[in-house]
Amino acid sequence: MTSNNPAVFLLMVNGQIEAADFPEYDDLYCKYCFVYGHDWAPTSGLEEGISQITSKGRGSQSLVWNFPLDITFKSTNPFGWPQIVVSVYGPDTFGNDVVRGYGAVHIPFTPGNWLMGRRPEFTDPKVVAQGEGREVTRVRSQGFVTLQFNIVTKDMKKLGYETTSEHSAATGLTRTSQQP
Repeated sequence: MTSNNPAVFLLMVNGQIEAADFPEYDDLYCKYCFVYGHDWAPTSGLEEGISQITSKGRGSQSLVWNFPLDITFKSTNPFGWPQIVVSVYGPDTFGNDVVRGYGAVHIPFTPGNWLMGRRPEFTDPKVVAQGEGREVTRVRSQGFVTLQFNIVTKDMKKLGYETTSEHSAATGLTRTSQQP
């Protein structure tokens, strides 16, 4: 039996960490983790993972991972909307694994298929999901990572959140009045 008045909405995310371009580096791997607010809870899937090591193909500058992402969240409100933090690592001249960059992006608000990327920026992966301390940070881009998302939401409209209008696609999530 399904309820007409759900207590939570669901955000289902799947996709992949597709590839990266790091012109100065090769033989890289990545780690990911999701950062989200207090009202959010994962219900299935993996909150973090680590990819295989990949090398540039002959004549290519791209590092291809095609590393899968699959997670479902539940929440009562959109505050603290999930972000994915990606950390890229590779060997230094002595063969030790060292960080080559970090980056983060919010999971898209609007259901559908998305292709997004962001250049790695911070040395502490949690900093990219927080405002504190960022004003004193200086960064240097080393490359970029391409993420592909497929987004499905459930019961957001029943809880009064509209995510499909042109207005919300341009500005984010809007709250509508609840109907009895």
